[in-house]
Amino acid sequence: MSIRPTVALCALMALPLSSVLAACSLTESNKKDATGTGTITVESSADACKLSTTETGSGTVTFKVKNTGSKVTEFYLYAADGQRIVGEVENIGPGLTRELVTTASPGTYVTACKPGMEGDGIRAKFTVTDSGKASSASEAEQANLDRATASYADYVKQEAQELLDETTQFVAAYKAGDDAQARSLYPTARVHWERIEPVAESFGDLDPKMDLREADLEEGQQWTGWHRLEKDLWPPAKGYTSLTKAERATYADDLLANTKTLHTRVQTTTYAVTQLGNGAKELLDEVATGKITGEEETWSHTDLYDFQANVDGAKQAFELLEPILESKDKELEEQIDARFDDLEALLDKYKKGDGFVSYDTVTEPQRKELSDAVNALSEPLSKMTGAITK
Repeated sequence: MSIRPTVALCALMALPLSSVLAACSLTESNKKDATGTGTITVESSADACKLSTTETGSGTVTFKVKNTGSKVTEFYLYAADGQRIVGEVENIGPGLTRELVTTASPGTYVTACKPGMEGDGIRAKFTVTDSGKASSASEAEQANLDRATASYADYVKQEAQELLDETTQFVAAYKAGDDAQARSLYPTARVHWERIEPVAESFGDLDPKMDLREADLEEGQQWTGWHRLEKDLWPPAKGYTSLTKAERATYADDLLANTKTLHTRVQTTTYAVTQLGNGAKELLDEVATGKITGEEETWSHTDLYDFQANVDGAKQAFELLEPILESKDKELEEQIDARFDDLEALLDKYKKGDGFVSYDTVTEPQRKELSDAVNALSEPLSKMTGAITK
């Protein structure tokens, strides 16, 4: 099952009923704030799910969910039976805010927050009165599109920040000659690059400076970036001259400077819905053309970290667009969802501790199995943008 960061459910593991009721209670003034207009704010903490109102008018309903706890949370709007999901937003990290935009007819509903993404959640009754305004699918759809692109911008900023933080640590270790530490940091820092690689590539000048492979060098082109340092950390057995301390500093400082440039640029970058859909497909193409073959990480053999990161980035874009796709082509949405599950289950077989096995230990038949799973996902994923924009 996919994690859909577009809809909301606050859940909690076993708590006494009195605690749950207290956690979900509202002040009297909040209850009176049910105007049927505007945005309903939701605060999800470790033990509470606080809504600014428990009543609103029918039509387009927006929940703005903020995670004030320390665990990833979710928020759901259920039908009266507490089972059928009307809307949901999942994978809300600590300190982050996500919006759920849905349409609701008059009736009784159930809201739920799920800190830790476990259990039935912290639940409360929610009422939708007849506002006289019909639910507008087009209005909700546009709101979801706006939310998707805004949420993706937040995601890119977060990944760029983590990339900068971890690259800074990597560069410090590499320049200090602590190769063991640099080797351990190399694949985990690159995860954040690989998740947003289509964005980095969109700037044109940064990708060749930061991620160019030696095999792709053109005549007279200077080789810089991650893979230049990778080769120095995992040098070939013969015919390689290690970089001097001064050369190490030059290449490492250049990588960090370009990472800072990327971080700066994404702060003001906006995205179209087509960029999310097409970017997801591009990330799967990256897997098919570089990670499956083992060409991406020629010396370190950390390709599976990159593989997983590309899938992570593609899935993030898919999940943000999933509510719109579900309303337009539910069969396609379910197909993509299931194939993400299949691919991730296959990748899980190669996990080792917090990371992955070395890719040179993955046999050709196993690589073929991974390739088939990528292709099985890539085909329906390539239809997503068209289905959403038709």
